[in-house]
Order: sequence, then structure tokens, then C-alpha cells
Amino acid sequence: MHIKVLLGFCLLIPTFLGAAADVSGDAAFERLAEEFTRDYLEWRPGQGVDLGLHQYDGKVTDYSRGSVAAERARLKRAEQALKRIPVQKLSARASSDYRLLQAAIHKELFRFEDMQSFSRNPMSYARALEVLIYVKRDFAPLPERVRSIISILNHSPAIFAAARQNLDSSLPQPFVETAIEIANGSADFLEKDLVAGLKELQDDSLRAQFNAANQRAIAELRSYVAWLKKEKLPKADKANKAFALGRGKFAKMLREGELIDWSPDRILEMGLRQLRREQQTLAEAAKEIDPTKKPVEVLREIQRDHPTAEGLIPDTRKNLEAIRKFLIDRRIITVPSEVRARVEETPQFDRATSFASMDTPGPFETKATEAYYYVTPVESDWTPKQKEEWLTAFNYYTTDVVTIHEAYPGHYVQFLCLNASPANRLEKIFTSYAFVEGWAHYTEQMMVDQGFGPNMPSASGQSPALIAAKYRVAQSDEALLRLCRLCCSIKLHCHGMAVDEATKFFQENAYYEEKPARQEAIRGTFDPEYLYYTLGKLQILKLRSDWQKQEGASFTLQRFHDEMLRHGAPPLRLLREAMLKDAAQWPELF
Repeated sequence: MHIKVLLGFCLLIPTFLGAAADVSGDAAFERLAEEFTRDYLEWRPGQGVDLGLHQYDGKVTDYSRGSVAAERARLKRAEQALKRIPVQKLSARASSDYRLLQAAIHKELFRFEDMQSFSRNPMSYARALEVLIYVKRDFAPLPERVRSIISILNHSPAIFAAARQNLDSSLPQPFVETAIEIANGSADFLEKDLVAGLKELQDDSLRAQFNAANQRAIAELRSYVAWLKKEKLPKADKANKAFALGRGKFAKMLREGELIDWSPDRILEMGLRQLRREQQTLAEAAKEIDPTKKPVEVLREIQRDHPTAEGLIPDTRKNLEAIRKFLIDRRIITVPSEVRARVEETPQFDRATSFASMDTPGPFETKATEAYYYVTPVESDWTPKQKEEWLTAFNYYTTDVVTIHEAYPGHYVQFLCLNASPANRLEKIFTSYAFVEGWAHYTEQMMVDQGFGPNMPSASGQSPALIAAKYRVAQSDEALLRLCRLCCSIKLHCHGMAVDEATKFFQENAYYEEKPARQEAIRGTFDPEYLYYTLGKLQILKLRSDWQKQEGASFTLQRFHDEMLRHGAPPLRLLREAMLKDAAQWPELF
């Protein structure tokens, strides 16, 4: 379900303009912002391509020790240069953009200095050969895209030489094990799926160049795996706690990256309280469905109500349109485009790691502008048992909740907001994790709260109350996962929780089986920010409550959502300041 949508969906446009500011202050800031974003993308060309800026096609980050040190130094210089800008002379919009840029710089410095991504995380290199987009999106003729792929693959020796030079002698065990898994998966992708994805290439000479570059890259990835197993895995921290940031760094991550002043312990206390409430919500909904069974048994039972293998894509397509119609009929949000997200089978080369995903073009893309909602079907060579297990995950209720998150009114509507709104370069490139994922997660609960469910085609023949309860169980199940992420993120990084303990926490509190629970626990070791799904959602709910009090009788849900998305995807503190007349105090969530 995890998707590639953290690229910047909307913009930061304050509604208040205030008095005219000193133009020279704005001009100085704009020059700094332009120079910073240019150099930022030069060092991160893969992100530039994802954004739709194709001057970066075929380029790769230089991970050599000198280059990493130089980029860190550049970030520090930018931080200091930003401090010299006279903030008091900036216009309201430039002042907000100033803080947006400041947060972006701090996020990157945190990655370099506190997380030590290039000396302690071997995944940084295992993921470095970014070529999938050249197969998935038709933004240039195939031969041009293949030349870009060749260029990237030819950098593989330098990338893995840098990894061997940069990585510390002892690394956190979850990082090493996950890097091995990712590198093996990347090699398999190059060996099979990438070749299949380029089957239409007719140029024999170019084909030969590609084959040579691809074989070299595969060999480099396999060699990297062997090196990690031989040199790093035996020396890895076996206590599974070397990954922990500690309270100080965790609080810094919250404060500087998302402008959140709450302490980790305060957030954990709130998260545990919310976890109990959500478990009670699921239990009450499950009781309405079948009072004789435990909540987890009811959850398993509704999972058996799923499409056939042949009906998976048509049913998802039909339901996607029904969800969109519900939004419009209930006036929940203004959908600013008639262009639909296209429901398609996940491409074969992307099925190993994808369940369902939203693939939107970058905000600067002008050619490959289609948006796809990908759903991964069963494979023809699976056993009947494997097919049934896969389809239970696509039960009608969970699939619709996922579709809400990914498409309407989640990530795809955010993307449409970007296209419908004026935004400068800075506002399109830098966004908030808590806003982007918080919004998508918020929409799941909001839609069910608004009565979504009984209107769906799959509800035919069942009572509205029963259908509503089934959708509440599915939505609450998704919320429990995100609440467990919040709790485990803080416990892993601030309270000394081990991976085994986090695995048990997911099993007991989100009702996950051991394997997916362990995957979630391991993710928390290297992605502590996955607490932002829930934290962003709760901040949005609080903002909605405060804005409703402010607007009084003129409040409608549609007005709130339209106003919120009009401001883009900034850290939510900035959104509060833009939308609320009295936003001086950073509030308690509850």
C-alpha cells in the first residue's frame, strides 16, 4: 500500500497577505531558495526525475566520501545563509516559505548528521539504482529512456565502492538484514522484470549496451550482498538496539522537521490512549456484526467477502467511481478535475513489493501525465490456497478503505490540488510527511464517519447498519496499524524496545500475524517517521475542530477540506497559522 507520493502534492499559499513587505527581503530569500533547490536536486537527481524534471534523466548521486561531506557542508552553509535573511522584512507568503525551506534543510541535516544515513545505513546504497520510473512512465521515447537506464547502471561500481568506503565497521542488524533483502530484490528486478519491461526495444546496438550494463549492475548488487553477509552481518549489533535515536534526537526530528514541540513521551501517552479507544471502536463494530465472536474473528470473517480473481480489477474500477461519486454527492470536497485515476493491474516488474498503489506523475511532468491506481492480481501459477489468501486482503471493505487513502479523497486528490493551484518551485518540491500521509489516513475515518459504505455496489442485499459496521471494522483495523507504528516508533527509539518486543506489540494490538508484524517492527528501526501517519491525522482532526469553532454557522466539511488543500502540504503548524485567526498556541490534541 505504500506508494510513491511523498513528492509534493499541493502548495503553501497563505490566505493572509498582510502589509507589503520589504521587496528586497523577499528577493534575497527567493534567490537563496532558487539556488538551494537547484543544488539540492543536482545532488539528488533521482528525486528530480520523480518530480518530472527530466534534465536529471540518467544521472546518479555521487556517494563518494568527499561528495557526501561536501553536500553536508553545503546544507550547513544554506542553514547559516537562511539565518541572515531578515525574516521581519518578508511578506507573509515568503515568511511561510522561509520556514518551509528551513524545515527541509533541517530534515536533510538530520539525515546526514543524526541518522548518519551514509555511514550507518547500507540501505542507502542498496536502493541507489533508481531505474523503475524509466519503465513505468512513458515520458520519452523508449530508446532515450534506455540510454538513461544504461547511464545509471554504469554507475553501479562507483556506488558500491562508496558503500564499502563509507559504512562503519559495526551496523545495526535490522539495517544490514534489510539492505541484503533490498539488494537481492533489486538484482532480481534487473535480471528478470527490467529485461521484460524493455522487451519492445528494437535497437540491437542499444540492446547490447543495456545487457552489458545490466549484467555489470547485477554482479555489483550480488557482490554487495556477499560483502554485507561476510563483513557486516557477523559484526552487526545483535542486541537490535543500536538503531535507536534516543529521546534527544527523536525530539529534534519532530521539532525541526515537522515543527512539533511535543515530547516523545507526551506523544506516546496520547498514542497509547488512542490505541485503546480504537480497539474499543473495533470491538463495538464487531459486536454489531456478530456478538458471539471475538473482534479478530469477525475481522477474519469479513475478509472472506472478496472479489473473484477475474473480478478484482473490474470491481475495483467500479468501486473507485462509486467512491468518487459519494464525495461529490455528499459535497465532502471539491474534486478539481474530471480526469480519472485509471485502475490497472500492477505491472509485472513491480508486483513483488506492491499490493495496491497510486502512481501519479511529478508536479513538473508535462508528457507522461496519466495517473494509475495499481492493483496487484493473483498469479496464474499460484495454488488455490495462495489465491484465496491473496484475495482475502482485497476484501471489499479493506480495498475500499485503501482506495480512499490512495485515490479519493487521499493522495490522488492532493495531486489534483497541485495541478489546480498556483505554486512556486519551492512549494512543489518540499512537503510534510505528516501532512501527506496524515491527510490520506484522515480521509479513511472521515469517509466512514460521513456514512460511506451502504452506497457501495458490494452492499447490495445487506442491511445498511451491517454494512456500516463492516466498513468501520476495516477502517479501524487500518487505524490500529498506524497507532501501533506511532507507539513502536517511540518505544524503539526512546524506550529501549527491541524488535522482538515491537513484533509482539503489533501482534497483540493490531492483530497481525507474526511475519507482517515483524516487517512493521523492522521498518520502525529505520523509518521512525512512520509515526506521522497517525500524528498527522490527529493534528488534522484538531485543526478541523478549531476551524469549525472559528467559522461557526458558515462551517461545512467541504469548505474545510477545500481550504485545507488550497494551502498545500506544509508542516501542519504552518497550516494552522494560515487557517486560524488565533493560532498562537500549539494545542493539545485532546
